[in-house]
Amino acid sequence: MTRFLRTTALCSVTFAVLLLGACGKSEPAAPASAPTAPAPAATAMAPPPPSTVAAPASTSTSASMAPAGSVPAPPAAQAVAPLTVAKITLGSEVNAEHRVTRATARFAPNDKAIYASVATEGSSEGATLNAKWSYLEGTGQLVSSISQSIATDGPAITTFKVQNPDLWPVGKYKVEISLDGKSVAKQDFEISKS
Repeated sequence: MTRFLRTTALCSVTFAVLLLGACGKSEPAAPASAPTAPAPAATAMAPPPPSTVAAPASTSTSASMAPAGSVPAPPAAQAVAPLTVAKITLGSEVNAEHRVTRATARFAPNDKAIYASVATEGSSEGATLNAKWSYLEGTGQLVSSISQSIATDGPAITTFKVQNPDLWPVGKYKVEISLDGKSVAKQDFEISKS
């Protein structure tokens, strides 16, 4: 009976070690191109490729003591959470980690670029994020649609950028984020004078 428990514990520990060793494997993300539409006021846009970086992992440690003579339980296998969009942050500048440095929903007509940092949680070996930028005034107009394939095994930031070499038309805009073709988040913003 004791031998059976030892063998079972040894097999469980070996499986857990192999499972944890495989967690860190991921394929490099390859940006996928999507067609872009002209910007309002007949201004052509050339969006640069979006970028994704892994968010710093937070760690916590805890220790527990098992009673003397007991067999330690093998580590529990962690369930893999599916990829989800946690937050969209808009701004006119990003830092080296691709995070918006100052969040805002109001931009000036002469801001050359607008960034959307999309925070994701969970894991995916291959998912597609899309940012669809729209001008909402009048009949509305698609400004740009940018897609990117990502692979991550934890929190990550994917940054999308839309730019206009001329002045942005004043009015209301929206960026809509889709995950694998399904709309998951929206953020309204405005271009206004002062």
